[in-house]
Amino acid sequence: MPDNALNQVDVNPGIGYYLARQDGLSQQWSVVVFNDMRVSVVMPAYNEAAVIDAILEQVQQQPLVDEIIVVDDGSSDQTVERVAAHSNIRLVQHPYNIGNGAAVKSGIRAATGDIILLMDCDGQHPPAEIPNILKDMDRYDMVVGARSAGTESQFYRDMGNWVFNTYASYIVGYPVPDLTSGFRAIRANVARSFVYLLPNGFSYPTTLTIALFRAGYAVKYHPFASPARIGKSKVRPLKDGLRFLMTLTRLATLFVPLKIFLPISLIFLLTGGSYTIGKLALDHRFSGFGGLIFSVGVFIFMLGLVSEQIALLRYINSDR
Repeated sequence: MPDNALNQVDVNPGIGYYLARQDGLSQQWSVVVFNDMRVSVVMPAYNEAAVIDAILEQVQQQPLVDEIIVVDDGSSDQTVERVAAHSNIRLVQHPYNIGNGAAVKSGIRAATGDIILLMDCDGQHPPAEIPNILKDMDRYDMVVGARSAGTESQFYRDMGNWVFNTYASYIVGYPVPDLTSGFRAIRANVARSFVYLLPNGFSYPTTLTIALFRAGYAVKYHPFASPARIGKSKVRPLKDGLRFLMTLTRLATLFVPLKIFLPISLIFLLTGGSYTIGKLALDHRFSGFGGLIFSVGVFIFMLGLVSEQIALLRYINSDR
C-alpha cells in the first residue's frame, strides 16, 4: 500500500480508528481498524441454510469484526451444519424455535465485545455496510441502518413501516426513519441494561429504539440500500403488524405514559364538555351523560400523571 494510502484521523480516547482510501484516486474513505474496543457481530438464524454461507464469508472479510456469533433458533434445515463448518464462528443453539428476539438476547448475553453489531442472515443487511455502521460509534450509543427509499420491498410493508415510524417518532419526540431495522450497532453495556425488556418476537428493534431514546442515549440513523431477501419472509404482516402496534403502545405507557393518556383524556374532555355546554345552551339543562364523559377524561388525565411519575422512578439509578 502506498505511503499516502493510509491516514490516521483524530483518535477518541475510547475508540480510535484509521481511515484508508479505497484506491489511489478515490476520495471515498472507509473505516479499516478499530483500536481499544472489540466488535462482536450477533446474527440470529432460523432456516437460513440457502444463504448463510455467503453471508458469513462476507462478514468474516470485514477487518473490524473481532467475533461472530450465530444464534440458531431451532432451525430444521442445514443451518447448524453450515455454521459449524466455519471453525472461527461461535454457534449458540436454541433447542427449539423461541423467536427472533430471543435469539438476539442469547447473542447479546454471549457476546464478549465492547460493541455489539446485530444483523440478519437473510441477505438484507449487506456486510459491506458494517464499517459505515460502526464509524460513528465513538460519538453515539447506537447506530441503526435505515433502509433507504430505493430498498426493494412490498408496498404493504412500506405502508406499515410508515405507520410504525410515524407513531414511534411521536412517542420519542425525534424522527425515526426506520423503526423495525434489525441492522444496528450498540454499546454492549447499554444493550445488556435493556435486554430484559426485549420481547422474544420480531419487535426487539422497536423496543431497543424506544428504550434508548427515552433513556437519553445518543442514536444515529445511517441510510443504506437493502437488497431483497433470499427465501420467504418469516414476518406475518397482519399478525406481526398488530403486535408491533401493541408493543409500541406498551413501550409508550412504560416510558412516556402521558403521550398515550393525554390525547385520550383530551378526546373525552372535549366531547363531554362540548356535549354538556350544548345541552345547557339549547335545552337549558345539565347533561348527566356529558358530565360522566367529562369526568372520565379527568380520571384518565390523572391516571396518566400518576403513571408518568412511576415511569420516572425507572431512571433513579440510571447513568443517564
